[in-house]
Amino acid sequence: MKRIPLHWQILGGMVFGVLVGFIFAYFELNQFVTDWIKPFGTIFISALKLIAIPLIFASLVKGISDLKDIAKLSKIGIRTIGIYLLTTVFAVTIGTTVVNVFKPGKLITEETRTELVEKYAGDAEKRQEAAAEQKGKGPLQAMVDLVPQNFFKAASGNGNMLQVIVCAIFFAIAMVLLPPHKVETVKSFFDGLNEIVLKIIDLIMLYAPFGVAALLAALVADAPGKDMFLALAGYALVVLAGLGFLIFVLYPTIVALFAKPKKGFFASYFHFFKGISPAQLLAFSTSSSAATLPVTMERVEEHLGVEKEVASFVLPVGATINMDGTSLYQAVAAIFIAQAFGMDLTLMQQLGIIMTATLASIGSAAVPGAGMVMLVIVLGSAGIPEAGLALIFAVDRPLDMCRTVANVTGDATVSMVVAKSVDKLGDPKPQNWDDHLAEA
Repeated sequence: MKRIPLHWQILGGMVFGVLVGFIFAYFELNQFVTDWIKPFGTIFISALKLIAIPLIFASLVKGISDLKDIAKLSKIGIRTIGIYLLTTVFAVTIGTTVVNVFKPGKLITEETRTELVEKYAGDAEKRQEAAAEQKGKGPLQAMVDLVPQNFFKAASGNGNMLQVIVCAIFFAIAMVLLPPHKVETVKSFFDGLNEIVLKIIDLIMLYAPFGVAALLAALVADAPGKDMFLALAGYALVVLAGLGFLIFVLYPTIVALFAKPKKGFFASYFHFFKGISPAQLLAFSTSSSAATLPVTMERVEEHLGVEKEVASFVLPVGATINMDGTSLYQAVAAIFIAQAFGMDLTLMQQLGIIMTATLASIGSAAVPGAGMVMLVIVLGSAGIPEAGLALIFAVDRPLDMCRTVANVTGDATVSMVVAKSVDKLGDPKPQNWDDHLAEA
């Protein structure tokens, strides 16, 4: 009997979860969903996060140690960072353009504004405090934070992923510089560890449709009232329009022009989405690039043809610093809040938002809701009332899910472009994820 492809399993789980959430919400059984269904989704996210740090460290060490040439690593690193920054600037510019054209902030009435500010004032204050702590660290704190004082402490939380990446790079570079016979045992250990981690991911993905269903059911059951959504529909649609342009136009066009995995634009387009769709669906369900990273790496390597030595470097770095969807959302949200308060931003203020949103998105952790904290910094840089953060809380969760899809899609795009530039983009491996699941 032929196995149902993974992306259809996840999509089915999503639809089932939404239906269950609506049914339980209709009968006012929201607390039942929170107590008895949501925990299964939490377990799924925890399992993915559990494997994220071992996967990053093992795959980076294996990938870099296989290069046997530090110059090649330098070439990959420079191109990766450069392309990530370029796509982020594009994303912020797209968001700024769309929100200025449609002006969704003008749709907010004084009554709705007051109601939202009062309802979410506490949440907004918490984000302001977190942002104030972030701003008080100094301009070079980001560089200081790259090097941990204790590796095991850094590896104890997914919020310190960049520190783990730095440690893995140093470790792997040292292996490359030493004579092969002295590190042969260590290399064999990490090769084996990498295979074990990949097999664990296969086992976790057997549970994916159920975990996704539980997450979506809880989201629907906990959603605010429909009046809130209607008041913010214009803002949400503008964000979705910008993210949709990134996901369905910009990224596949970049792949078709610069990676050319298939002959012809449409062949490349469908090849790209067929390969990455399970990771996109998982990103939508978890709202976390870090939690989705194991699946993203598997799909990019085995279905899009990116060789491991490139994917193992580009994708973990992307999950940490490449937040195109987040940066687009921050630009739209900042200008939307300004419009809602009747503020007319100058060209220089909007250019400042583009710059600040680009830098702030790089500093966002790859976890749900981190972009909201960085948004406070963007608002402050443009002189926009930070209390306006409360205006967008009602629809932030579903939009967070969508912008995570953009982040993950951007990571996959850049990995293919970088791989093509260093001649490391080949044909997909003959085995596929569904074969892995069957074996598991």
